[in-house]
Amino acid sequence: MTEAENEAGAPDSLATPGGGVLSSSNSTDLDLLKVAVEAVGEAILVTSPELDSPGPRIEYANPAFAHMTGYTPGEVLGRTPRMLQGPATDRAFLDRLRATLAAGQSFQGEAVNYRKDGTEYNVEWLITPVLDGDGRVVHWVSAQRDVTERKQTEAHLRRLADEVNHRVNNTLAAVQSMALQTLRTAPCSEDTRAAFLGRLFALSRVHDLLAKGRWRGASLHDLAEVQLAHHRGRDPRRIEASGPELLLRPGVTVTLGLVLHELAANAAAHGALSASGGRVRLRWSAALAEGDRRLYLRWAEEGGPPLPGPPTRRGFGVRLIERGLAQELQADTRLLFKPSGLRCEIDAPLSAVIGEQ
Repeated sequence: MTEAENEAGAPDSLATPGGGVLSSSNSTDLDLLKVAVEAVGEAILVTSPELDSPGPRIEYANPAFAHMTGYTPGEVLGRTPRMLQGPATDRAFLDRLRATLAAGQSFQGEAVNYRKDGTEYNVEWLITPVLDGDGRVVHWVSAQRDVTERKQTEAHLRRLADEVNHRVNNTLAAVQSMALQTLRTAPCSEDTRAAFLGRLFALSRVHDLLAKGRWRGASLHDLAEVQLAHHRGRDPRRIEASGPELLLRPGVTVTLGLVLHELAANAAAHGALSASGGRVRLRWSAALAEGDRRLYLRWAEEGGPPLPGPPTRRGFGVRLIERGLAQELQADTRLLFKPSGLRCEIDAPLSAVIGEQ
């Protein structure tokens, strides 16, 4: 924002970075600007340029500022906005603010300020420099918004999410305990017990990962790590996972997390990870195909015992890959039982897989 002066030294126009100009030679423009600033719902301050103590002086405050802080414009004119700071105002935040303004740049952020009656409120700032014809800062214009209610709502939602996560964790722990007790006496094989408990623990790991991200989704890198890390043993090269950073939707995270568990568990029992020199490579990419961005995920095993061919019975893992992925990810899947090792190919529309990036 730049300011041009007339021969008397008074500003005769105000130019914004967007190219708009209001001229003081046109009283209608100035009247319009005043009405707009007075009526706007956001608090507006105009201050002098100095940053050294005691700080910039307030030269203008609109009615919204008075409503937000409890101070009338007459009570703040000539004083510094630092009068609104207090014990809960973050000093590191203020240091970043000072450094940004000292560089003549705009600043946006949130801080805790104090009203006239001493109560705290959360304020969101956008501070913009007003420059003269030589590029020097001659004023600061600050647009401020009280975001206390929003911050309180966010804190309340975090508490609710923490409570839900706590309850779900307790439920999963109870299910695992009951499963252990039941399977000890149930007429089933040790392999069945291990497979069932492994799936419960895999589901628990996925839940923990989602809980850390407040159930907004999870990184595919992180999902691969939590589901595959314990199969690597002492050699990190046993399982390689690589691909672009993608934030998966919560439902996709659960389904794909269980699929990765099934693939890794099968590799450990019958495939590449059952042999000392076996390797697994998990790779994914995103590309444009037929006008649609798609996710291509590839699981490839090598160095394990030769595969005789497709299994004679389609177990839980195969059904999950073929049906679960088709339902949750709208995916096309292929399981290739090659003598050199299992291949799993998953192709899905990216829009069905990722959340907000």
